[in-house]
Amino acid sequence: MSKAKKIVFLTGTRADFGKMKPLIKAVETHPDFEAHVFVTGMHMLETYGYTLIEVQRCGFKYISTFNNHTDEATMDLTLAKTIGGFSEFVKEVAPDLIVIHGDRVEALAGAIVGSLNSVLVAHVEGGELSGTIDELLRHATSKMSHIHFVANTEAQSRLEQMGERPESIYPIGSPDVDIMFSENLPTLEVVKNYYDIFFDTYAIAMFHPVTTEYKQMAEYAANFVTALLESSENYVVIFPNNDLGSRVILEAYKALESHSRFKVFPSIRFEYFLTLLKSAQFIIGNSSAGVREAPYYGIPTINIGSRQANRVVLDSIINTNYETSEISAGIKQLPSLKIEKTEVFGTGNSAEAFMESLTLESFWKTHHQKQFKTV
Repeated sequence: MSKAKKIVFLTGTRADFGKMKPLIKAVETHPDFEAHVFVTGMHMLETYGYTLIEVQRCGFKYISTFNNHTDEATMDLTLAKTIGGFSEFVKEVAPDLIVIHGDRVEALAGAIVGSLNSVLVAHVEGGELSGTIDELLRHATSKMSHIHFVANTEAQSRLEQMGERPESIYPIGSPDVDIMFSENLPTLEVVKNYYDIFFDTYAIAMFHPVTTEYKQMAEYAANFVTALLESSENYVVIFPNNDLGSRVILEAYKALESHSRFKVFPSIRFEYFLTLLKSAQFIIGNSSAGVREAPYYGIPTINIGSRQANRVVLDSIINTNYETSEISAGIKQLPSLKIEKTEVFGTGNSAEAFMESLTLESFWKTHHQKQFKTV
């Protein structure tokens, strides 16, 4: 019997873990593969809910941890620290494949370590557009990766424009869609009881820092909070990620603490979040959930600012600037909004497509030495 191939999944946030969990589970249960989960980033921070616990609850056999945190203002040092920690891990485990997701510094660190140690690197959801520094991180990560699992043909086309070879790109859809329509999602009653949410109706608010607009983030966060306070809805508010600017957002959220219309959480378990989203009146802020998951459920979105710029254009998304008046106008516009469901990020069979790719002989013959493909 041939030796099982070791596949390492690197996760740094609640978001990328939610995306990759179906893939990890599929690998974990396959006799030809051995899944390892390297947990770092926001997962290790108590301020953001210490979501390592959520990874551990999945019961994966091999879980390793590394605290890469430096300071929100030193993302470059966090990148360097992650490279150091992950490099030691890779040398110890000797994986056959490293799987990373998205546009965080942890993903870039994983790609750098893999490529410089001649380990195949697979990047999930490359080739997409977004605002702020995320755009640079995502494309840089793609260029440092050997294999690409993309959400759709548009992303595939962009990677090909970047010189990536077509045979290294596998369209599998967005893995979180697998979970979104799972029969195993908790009921709304279970979620409300678990988080002590007593609202009959509510919206979800998620506002992340935009690193390239750091100097304005305090003003933007204050405007966002003012718009929420001036509206009449109830809100489930979830902490931002820990990028540069997160502190001023958390400071602004203190104004919500004394108001009964708000429930504020450092983090919410991914399946529980999906159940809440599925039943929400709308989602507001600048999270990718507003332009990816929400349209699948037919939930309207108020998307604020530049963070999700050019990501996707749908009739169910209202785009506003950072002014309080514009955000408030967006909320008032919701009743007349046309709701449009979408399948632009796949149909929910990403894990199956992922595993089919891993069983191809050609997959494991992907060259470590990349060559630019001229279009």
